[in-house]
Amino acid sequence: MTVAIEGFGMQATRRVSSRAAGFTESVIREMTRKANEHGAINLAQGFPDFPAPDALKEAGCRAIREDYNQYAVTWGSPELREAISEKVAAYNGMEFDPGAEVTVGCGSTEAMIASMLALVDPGEEVVVLEPYYENYGPDTAIAGARPVLVRSGRDFGIDEDALAAAFGPKTRAIVLNTPNNPTGRVYTPRELRAVADLCIDHDVYAFVDEIYEHILYDGRRHLSLGSLPEMEDRTVTIGSFSKTYSVTGWRVGYALADRELSGAIRKVHDFLTVGAPAPLQRACVTALELPAAYYEDLIALYDRKRKILRDGLVRAGFTCALPEGAYYLFCDISGFDRTDRELADHLVEQYGVAAVPGSSFYADGGSEYLRFTFSKRDETLVEACRRLDRLNDQ
Repeated sequence: MTVAIEGFGMQATRRVSSRAAGFTESVIREMTRKANEHGAINLAQGFPDFPAPDALKEAGCRAIREDYNQYAVTWGSPELREAISEKVAAYNGMEFDPGAEVTVGCGSTEAMIASMLALVDPGEEVVVLEPYYENYGPDTAIAGARPVLVRSGRDFGIDEDALAAAFGPKTRAIVLNTPNNPTGRVYTPRELRAVADLCIDHDVYAFVDEIYEHILYDGRRHLSLGSLPEMEDRTVTIGSFSKTYSVTGWRVGYALADRELSGAIRKVHDFLTVGAPAPLQRACVTALELPAAYYEDLIALYDRKRKILRDGLVRAGFTCALPEGAYYLFCDISGFDRTDRELADHLVEQYGVAAVPGSSFYADGGSEYLRFTFSKRDETLVEACRRLDRLNDQ
């Protein structure tokens, strides 16, 4: 594929990679643009419309005033890597050397693609559970690998037989996301043990996206796959400050892996982004110093919000269960005589509420779902529910 580029009074022809040409734009970001265009309430993209904690904002401003404004160490400031290591040991039950096994990057998004590029070779296969966060498919393609998709089982749990059948001689890795986006599923210890056994038996890496690890409901506890026996040297645990601390625009995340894997990840990370923003890294140390009450309040906050939105969606004719974790409702729209894309466009254009079509989380399928986020102020959610109530007037 070629494209003409105008410039300096001349026309040049440049080749666009067929791999890049095959990508579609992010549907999530597309729906955000449509929400902005129509003045709609954006329940599509998962970012809060309420402030980040004052302590973090003050720490960020202080870091800038104190001149933490130049490059940090490429793989993260020593203070932040030390704080992450201490947090992970206490909360996740995993030990990582902050000097060699913690890599700070530009959000979990960069941590995931850096890990794939470092550890997966072209022609190999990566197992991805459906539905999946929309970046995972393109990440696999950018790495030159082939995604092997495994549809989730009942209640979006892991179908252990289907998962086992997906592993073969070319399998190099599996991508796991728990708590899950878009379904809100929190995988059980039994499910994680099944994944671990397959990884061990087939000598496979696990890339585990745990950015919603602190957003859990009804007494559930987070369990990291990398903390299970024999998974320490084959798991890359990916985390982020974005969701837990309501700073999605800061773009600070990290990859945790043993020394050998981290060495490869750091080489790729260095040439992808050089490093995450230095003053914000400094501020993220403050985030990890927040007391236990912060996380208790966070869960209570989102527990209330999930119930507000779920009740409103059910009144409007959607079918959705309360999520076990994260901050999304993945709703069945079979009661509406429209596809997911048709209904999403109809809602944003006619009712002023934006959601994400379910098919964006599947390679082929998902047209019976919409995803809504409840990471919004209570009054935002109440107004969105009021607008959706009009669906009953049709």
